[in-house]
Amino acid sequence: MAAPARLEMQDAKIYFRAFEPDDYRNINAWRRDEEVYRLTGGNRYFVSSERDRQWVLEKILNNKTEIYWAMCLAENDCMIGYISLSDIDYRNGRAEWSGIVIGEEKYRGQGYATQAIYLLLEYAFDELGLHRVSGSWLAENAVSMFIGRMMGFRQEGVLRDYVYKSGKRHDMVIMSMLKPEFEQLRTRYAKKSTVDA
Repeated sequence: MAAPARLEMQDAKIYFRAFEPDDYRNINAWRRDEEVYRLTGGNRYFVSSERDRQWVLEKILNNKTEIYWAMCLAENDCMIGYISLSDIDYRNGRAEWSGIVIGEEKYRGQGYATQAIYLLLEYAFDELGLHRVSGSWLAENAVSMFIGRMMGFRQEGVLRDYVYKSGKRHDMVIMSMLKPEFEQLRTRYAKKSTVDA
């Protein structure tokens, strides 16, 4: 199922849009950011801008089992990061949340990640009809794990010494959310919107 060209929620500071071919420039710049590297489970790769351009064209724009969105500011349409849903399994009603990257440093820690995660979950459960979304976090990424738990993700286990990067081994924490748990999150969001109004 193809993702819509633009995905947003009422009163949000961000929205998702489909990737455009030139978005590879942002991704290539963010790939060099030490903080992005430190907080994600991926290893360091030195990737040319041409390879990232091909990645956007081949993997993102023509993918049937993964959905990637550019995360943009509602106020000025500036792309500040991206988010994705992968390994979408319609028969079993599940998918992997592949993580979120807020590439522009000045926009980190301002609540954009929370809104983006909610938007992703809403799409997964309401539009795709999934029952389960799971993801994995580096154990030392305390901020991301706090956000996940705050939103209702539940820890399922720890993959010990799962990633080798920066000269040492790191645990990965597996967390998931089921559709009924998302409904609880939706109720909390609705109450918050009513209070803020």
